[in-house]
Amino acid sequence: MLESAVIMGIGLAFVLGILYHYFGKQISDELRKEATYLSQGVEEQGIEYLENIHDDDSRITYIQQDGTVLYDSQSEASEMENHSDRKEVKEALKQGVGQSSRISKTLSEKTIYFALRLSNGNVLRVSSTQYSILALVLELVQPMLWVVLLMMILAGIFASRIGQKIVEPINALDLEHPEDNQIYDEISPLLSRVYKQNRMIREQLELARQQQEEFSIITENMQEGLLIIDKYTMILSGNLSAWKLFKVRNSKIGESIYSLSRSEDFQKVISNVLSGKHEEKILKIDGRDVQIIANPVSRENETQGAVLLLMNVTEKVERENLRREFSANVSHELKTPLTSISGFAEIIEGGFVKEEDIKDFSGRIYNEAQRLISLIDDVIKISQLDEGEIPYEWSEQDLYKLSKEVFKSLEEAAKKKNVHLYISGKSIPFYTVRPILEEILYNLCDNAIKYNKNDGTVSIYLSETEQDVRISVKDTGIGIPKEDQNRIFERFYRVDKSHSKEIGGTGLGLSIVKHGVIFLGGSISVDSEEGMGTEMIVTLPRGMKKNEAEMCEKTKKMEK
Repeated sequence: MLESAVIMGIGLAFVLGILYHYFGKQISDELRKEATYLSQGVEEQGIEYLENIHDDDSRITYIQQDGTVLYDSQSEASEMENHSDRKEVKEALKQGVGQSSRISKTLSEKTIYFALRLSNGNVLRVSSTQYSILALVLELVQPMLWVVLLMMILAGIFASRIGQKIVEPINALDLEHPEDNQIYDEISPLLSRVYKQNRMIREQLELARQQQEEFSIITENMQEGLLIIDKYTMILSGNLSAWKLFKVRNSKIGESIYSLSRSEDFQKVISNVLSGKHEEKILKIDGRDVQIIANPVSRENETQGAVLLLMNVTEKVERENLRREFSANVSHELKTPLTSISGFAEIIEGGFVKEEDIKDFSGRIYNEAQRLISLIDDVIKISQLDEGEIPYEWSEQDLYKLSKEVFKSLEEAAKKKNVHLYISGKSIPFYTVRPILEEILYNLCDNAIKYNKNDGTVSIYLSETEQDVRISVKDTGIGIPKEDQNRIFERFYRVDKSHSKEIGGTGLGLSIVKHGVIFLGGSISVDSEEGMGTEMIVTLPRGMKKNEAEMCEKTKKMEK
């Protein structure tokens, strides 16, 4: 709107200038004509002719050759000064005609003079006034303002309507598909650039989305917890494993990492990593051992945050503790028979044994050696099961037949304890590793006999479904206290330590059973009541076909 007003003002000034010069020239021509007409009358009648003319538009002055004013239509000639110095008069006396213009001191009027020399040498001058541009503008201010206001209103109305018509198709542009728009040719280059820009943005967004999805898939499927924090300890990102480690149901993104744990050690790790130090520690979090690897994230030598990797190493720590305990127990168990063997041998060597007692001492040495061999065999079996280094193959076996063979090997031990053996079931063929399954059955039945009562029973119940095979070994023995049932599968653990030597064994039998069942892909449970007997229930999958068993065996060998 302002631009329109400025343009209108400039245009009006330009028009006024042209009109001013045009009307100035028009006045000069009219004065020339008027002077010519008047000169004829003055030539014939003199001053009397001029005195009889009544013309209010022009001023007529009759001047003598010496510049004396003889007549003036608007003033007394006698009171007027000499005009010999006037430019138009000088030119007329010299050239016959003269013309000039003078602006009044108020700058509001311009007077145009035309002088004509008569035949008698006198000069007839005619003049007329013309308003200056400034005067014209001042005269036209009010009407001009009204005109400008009207023009601006009309311009605004028309501009608004025209603008709406022009802008309407632009506002209706489909910027999602700019190439489909049919509109002004002038904006086609713009639409082309928008199309290219949209395509580039879509490609970048798609790439970013794919990268975000890949990152989410990787982090959400990580067993390790992942947390990213800023320098103010606020959580920027985290995966499901991290929330599980801290037993948090909902995401804590946007909250302080201290909301996950208030432990002093945890806070110290966070404080150190945000100060720019690498941290790696194992902390106790909710009863679990969690290894935290924390690395600072720096930019321009200033720590901006940190990345934390959390791993549940409870099983690893427990394994390490078990390994140490196992080593200590093995050392102790090996030391006992070796000490006995060494002691008996030393007594015999020193000649302190009577001839008739040598056989008894040799028998004791033999029994301790057998105990030592049995212990070493069990340790080797445990190690093989731990490492998956079983040198046997999967084959089809009959569970009922195998159970009978195990009972047959334990008949002598059962007779000594006056324990009766029973099998309930039918022939159940399925693929398994015979030595491992045989070891499982033997140890379960051997324990059932050892810890049984006089005139007790040991029963094997065999059953099957489409998915698995179930083996139940039940006895009428002394039972297992509730507080010990969770520990009976630990290595060298004995419920009744005071009678362990009397009962015999290495203390590794049930541990071998547990590892064997796990190796075969099954599970074992205990149902026992103190003084009422014990039932051990082994469930093994039977869906494994021969080719699957062979494949499993090949995979184990490749892993080695």
